[in-house]
Parts: sequence; C-alpha cells; structure tokens
Amino acid sequence: MPIDKNAITKEMVAKALGCKNAEELMALAKAEGMEITREEAEAYLAELSDLELDSEALKNVAGGIKFCYDIDHCAMKWAQ
Repeated sequence: MPIDKNAITKEMVAKALGCKNAEELMALAKAEGMEITREEAEAYLAELSDLELDSEALKNVAGGIKFCYDIDHCAMKWAQ
C-alpha cells in the first residue's frame, strides 16, 4: 500500500532525517504506522545525501546577485 504523502508531518520528516541507515528508517516508518520497502528506504537516504551543495554550486548561488547586477543593475532596482 503506497504511503499517503499528505499524512507525513514535519516531525516525521525531522525524525527521518536522523536515520543513519535503511533499517532505522524502516523501523521509524513502522512505528508511525507506515510500511516502506528496503529499496524505498535506501532511495530516500540516497536522495538525502545529495541535498548539500558542493563548493562550486554554493559559489554559483552566492554569486547570483553580482551576476544580475553586472547585467542590468537589477540590485539597484531591488533596493528602491
């Protein structure tokens, strides 16, 4: 039976973020009255491990406003 994503609370997500492996995540889901497969748990954990920006992506995000300013002075428009 698929998990109703609307039934997942912020607290459940916070607890899931603390899981170190698929077994912990599967146990947490079961304690919350949900069933997930090992494959689903591993896929979720793999997705979480990819959430941090690497240094190059972080530079691009941080440099976005300067790039915008260099093109059409949009930073000046935002300040008004």
